Amino acid sequence: MPSGPRQHGPKWARKRIIIPAAVLTLFVGVGIGAAGGGEAEKTSADAKPGPTVTVTESAAAAKPAKDESKPAPTVTVTKTVKPKEKAKPAEPPAEEASAGEVVFKVWGSAPNGVDINYGSDSDSRSGKGLPFEKTLKLDDGALYYHVNAQLMGGGDINCSVTIDGETKKAHASGDYNICMAQANGGLLGGWD
Repeated sequence: MPSGPRQHGPKWARKRIIIPAAVLTLFVGVGIGAAGGGEAEKTSADAKPGPTVTVTESAAAAKPAKDESKPAPTVTVTKTVKPKEKAKPAEPPAEEASAGEVVFKVWGSAPNGVDINYGSDSDSRSGKGLPFEKTLKLDDGALYYHVNAQLMGGGDINCSVTIDGETKKAHASGDYNICMAQANGGLLGGWD
C-alpha cells in the first residue's frame, strides 16, 4: 500500500456540501415565493400578471473563486414589475341643470362608436359622438327622463341625467354593453 497524501477526498465528502446547499436554496426559493404570493391575493380577478425580469450574474464577478477549475455558482435575482393602472375616463365638469332643464351627458372612450338615445317617456331622441351633451326643457308631466348609450364593439363610457340638482349616473365597458341612466318622477314631486 502506498503511503502518500490523498489527492482527492472521497466522493461522499463532496455530497456533504452539495446536498445541504441545494436544500437551503430550495427553502430560500420557497420562502421568497410565499412572501410574494400574498400580493397576488390583493389584485383584482381580471388583472393581468406583471412581467418578471430575471437577471443572472456570475458569482466570480463579485468575488474571485479560490479554485479556478470549478465553475463559479450562478446567482439569479427575480424582480416582479407591477402593471400600470388604466386611466379612468375623466368626468366632464359638473354642470348643474338650470331650473326647468334636463341635461343628458355621455363621455369616455368608444373607438368603434356609440349609439345614444335620450329623452323622456313621451319624447325619444338620438345622438352620436363623444363627448355628448344635450339639454331639454323639463316637462313636469313626464314620468321619467333617460339616456342610453350602447358601445359598438368596445370602449369605456359613463352617462348621466341631471334634473334640479339630482344626477343619476351609470357606466359601461367592453363590447356592445349599454350605459343607462334614468331619473324618475317622484310621487310627491321631485326626481328620484
